[in-house]
Amino acid sequence: MSDEFKPKQIIQTASEDLRPDLSRRRVIQAAGAAVTTAAMIPQALRNVAWAAGSDAPEKKEVRIGFIPLTDCASVVMAAVNKFDEKYGIKIIPSKESSWASVRDKLTNGELDMAHVLYGLIYGLQMGVSGPKKDMAVLMTLNNNGQAITLSKKLADKGAVDGPSLAKLMQTDKREYTFAHTFPTGTHAMWLYYWLATYGVDPFKDVKTITVPPPQMVANMRVGNMDGYCVGEPWGHRAIIDGIGITAVTTQDIWKDHPEKVLGTRDEFVQQNPNTCRAVVSAILEAGRWIDSGLMNKRQMAEVISAPAYVNTSTDAINERILGRYQNGLGKTWDDPNHMKFYNDGAVNFPYLSDGMWFLTQHKRWGLLKTDPDYLAVAKQINKIDLYKQAATATKTPLPKSDMRTSKLIDGTVWDGKDPAKYAASFKIRAA
Repeated sequence: MSDEFKPKQIIQTASEDLRPDLSRRRVIQAAGAAVTTAAMIPQALRNVAWAAGSDAPEKKEVRIGFIPLTDCASVVMAAVNKFDEKYGIKIIPSKESSWASVRDKLTNGELDMAHVLYGLIYGLQMGVSGPKKDMAVLMTLNNNGQAITLSKKLADKGAVDGPSLAKLMQTDKREYTFAHTFPTGTHAMWLYYWLATYGVDPFKDVKTITVPPPQMVANMRVGNMDGYCVGEPWGHRAIIDGIGITAVTTQDIWKDHPEKVLGTRDEFVQQNPNTCRAVVSAILEAGRWIDSGLMNKRQMAEVISAPAYVNTSTDAINERILGRYQNGLGKTWDDPNHMKFYNDGAVNFPYLSDGMWFLTQHKRWGLLKTDPDYLAVAKQINKIDLYKQAATATKTPLPKSDMRTSKLIDGTVWDGKDPAKYAASFKIRAA
């Protein structure tokens, strides 16, 4: 245990008994007793001592914004199951209407933190998704669990996946409309990447619109779009309602891809480092609880399906959180790469390469006009040292490297080593 996580009050109490007239032996004995005493303290009491000592959270109540999506679960359950209290804080989940609202409230300070799109945070840092603001990613909240939905009308014409959609668009010429949830966000990037993989230019061959996640199903029902990319449960909800089919899951685009993050302003981290560490620790414990068994996942689904959170049926959440998929056309399968919140700690590390990937896609599609210093930006935003402290406190395993290698649906390999070359390597991209 590093000094940072030792119970400071106990060590300080021991040191107060050390007087100048003590012999060197007594000093050593007293120090040894303090270490021995600390080692004997149960972990729960150590956390209490940590929260009450010099590492006490600067801000006790933390308002965290979220959008009604399944992947808000670890933030919600950290509050509902009171993992937050263990670390001397109170998480107040705040339901928001759109990612634009999250952006505005996060940057103006109405929200302390947010369950937020990875690319939204990076877009703010670069000034391409709102007023330029120094931002921070504290942890990754989940991997996988999004989907691209095509309308039942398209499916009836034979468009049920990427190749068949591209073929239909060649023979049935008209304006096709697809929706994502935020211009620099994850869903936009998954949609663009998938379309381009099959030869469809998302900026020339289709019209794209922005729709808040909970409104996707209603907009498809009235014919406002041909397809959309969004997080669960709104992919599965379209199947339940009989208006759409799942063409691809995002884990099939990129297995174990980063999705939502815990985001905040850089200035909030600088002013409240202990609070940030406490929140990350609480959410790590909540994610571990969710992923530890089927009963916990079912309980989570019951909680977050309530009107205060996602506001849908439990079944709309439950099936895919357990890895039970159907495409709306009779095909069913068990997907081991379904949404994960912890996965033995593999989910939550804020890899520098993950953040850099979103920058490469922002450059690919012309959102960034020039190549940034990809690695420097990622190092500024992703608070890896703070995350490692929280991981140590919660006994969460850490990876060997701050970078990772992934293979995407088009066969390209992303390892973060030459981001400018990678961004320029795609056949379909902005001029």
